[in-house]
Amino acid sequence: FFFSCFPETHGISFRIQISVKELLDTDVLLKLLFHLPVNYPSTLPDISVNSDQLTRAQCMDVKDKLLEQAKKHLSEPMVHDLILWVQQHLKDVIKQSAAVCNEKTTLSKGTEDGIWMLLLHLDHMRAKAKYVKTVEKWTSNLRLTGRLMFMGKIILILLQGDRSSIKEYLILQKTSKVDVDSSGKKCKEKMMSVLCEIEVQSQHKRFQMFEIKEYSTLEELQKEFETAGLTTLFSEFVPLLLK
Repeated sequence: FFFSCFPETHGISFRIQISVKELLDTDVLLKLLFHLPVNYPSTLPDISVNSDQLTRAQCMDVKDKLLEQAKKHLSEPMVHDLILWVQQHLKDVIKQSAAVCNEKTTLSKGTEDGIWMLLLHLDHMRAKAKYVKTVEKWTSNLRLTGRLMFMGKIILILLQGDRSSIKEYLILQKTSKVDVDSSGKKCKEKMMSVLCEIEVQSQHKRFQMFEIKEYSTLEELQKEFETAGLTTLFSEFVPLLLK
């Protein structure tokens, strides 16, 4: 069990990591992010769910079920109850999600070439030029395509490539000294979040190269996603970063 809390101007965010016994007695590590708005608990918290052992669809299902539970506890403190609920009911949520997932897999078998997509959010880049050059070098070496996107304070990295290359990129991003801290010393990336890691579907367009792009408006950024057939990905993850 891991817990951290960081104050924000518009409320408080809690990052909680819990281990849950799942099917076949394997442990599932759930990373939950609760953003409590200023008028919480009269207003529902924003919840984000991540886990390396679950698919993106399963994480979304867990999030939806948690929000359903949250509505039952409106106007009373609920984070503790929600954590207890997910520890007790994760198995049931995964079973339901797996049934739906199996149907989809059967339909799409044989049509995919095993290309995966990764969407990362970075909190900041202090040594921007050096950081960008490093990301370009990694993507080139791993033959990954996509975009490094800047829009206001939002920094996103969207990558496509072999799943093994995507995994290797994540390791590099987490373990290399890519930036500098406030005193100018080289430091590892500690403020990165994996928003999404999924297999590229037929409706997604493949990026031909890796490019660095700056957008002056949210509409421009949205258009980039829409052009790539990623409208759903944009609407699921990007608006939450503006809150």
